[in-house]
Amino acid sequence: MAAIEVLLDTGPLVAYFNRRDRYHAWAVKRWESLVDPVLTCEAVISEAAFLLRDDGLDPGKLWSALERGTIRVDFDFGRQQADLIRLLRKYDDQPVSVADACLVRLSELNARSAVFTTDEDFRQYRRHGRGIIPLIAPFES
Repeated sequence: MAAIEVLLDTGPLVAYFNRRDRYHAWAVKRWESLVDPVLTCEAVISEAAFLLRDDGLDPGKLWSALERGTIRVDFDFGRQQADLIRLLRKYDDQPVSVADACLVRLSELNARSAVFTTDEDFRQYRRHGRGIIPLIAPFES
């Protein structure tokens, strides 16, 4: 049986590196149970770097995780642009970000995947129209 692909969202990434984040302990504990690499997109990396700096933290550990291959950017925005725009329009009435749409699309491209997130909006997002996206989240049992 193939291993599940973990798709990394901004929330647990920032929480892992920020000891003051309310989800820090949860993110560290969950991360320890994951198999490297976790997959993500450029939008998540951009958001995380911004939020870490905004919290007064150096994103150097994020860069190191990318260099080590613990986190792997595995998304081509240009190739997925039409599907991303479709998703952004579909969820226009919700607070969908480009990073969220990228992760929804990544989940469509990786059938055996779960999104590692702290964002409850992922309860509403669907892959391929109606498919529930499996989550690794503090609000999931």
